[in-house]
Amino acid sequence: MVIAIDGPAGSGKSTIAKKIAKREGFIFLNTGSFYRGVSLALLRSRGGSLDGSGARSLDVSDEESVASFAATVPLDYRGDHLFIGDEDVDSLLRTDAVESIVAQVSAIVPLRHTVNEKIRMVARNASVVCEGRDMTTVVFPDAQFKFFLDASVQSRAKRRFLQGTSSLSLAEIERTISARDEIDRNKKEGSLKIAPDATYIDTSDLTIDDVCDMIISKIH
Repeated sequence: MVIAIDGPAGSGKSTIAKKIAKREGFIFLNTGSFYRGVSLALLRSRGGSLDGSGARSLDVSDEESVASFAATVPLDYRGDHLFIGDEDVDSLLRTDAVESIVAQVSAIVPLRHTVNEKIRMVARNASVVCEGRDMTTVVFPDAQFKFFLDASVQSRAKRRFLQGTSSLSLAEIERTISARDEIDRNKKEGSLKIAPDATYIDTSDLTIDDVCDMIISKIH
């Protein structure tokens, strides 16, 4: 069984999907981690440190080169953590350096094809809860359950700020999220949109448990 959840950055998708997977005994699949893993590997290949910071200038517009590099990155998903080779990089995927390029990287069409196939392989023989931008529309269009989680930019920025993973101010995070939304909605493929058969939930004024209860109620 596949429970697919889409929504913009900071809408609570990852936390909610993880809780639902735990409560229902499913595998949690954070599909955005694959793109973040590629972004981290790119930054490191340009001289970036362990968390990707300090990398030399990267021309993400050279899509063929980036896609070719991505095909060589040994990404693997174990439990609910992303690995590059044998290195667990899950704690390094939301640094400011990765945030600065992941939207552009994930917009590259050939790269998306490679990543989508990796995602489908993980889900092929398991019951999963997956979240991303195009899970319900492209990756798993036939998922048994589809949800779209949304929230205001202000709510999403505040959540990201309180996570403590960014050195940016609240106002800077708001601008970053707005820019990310614009990129995600205008991708050539896999753009952020609501599937016609997805259940829409605005999480702005809801707690994590509120949303989880709504989704689980719908499933059962």
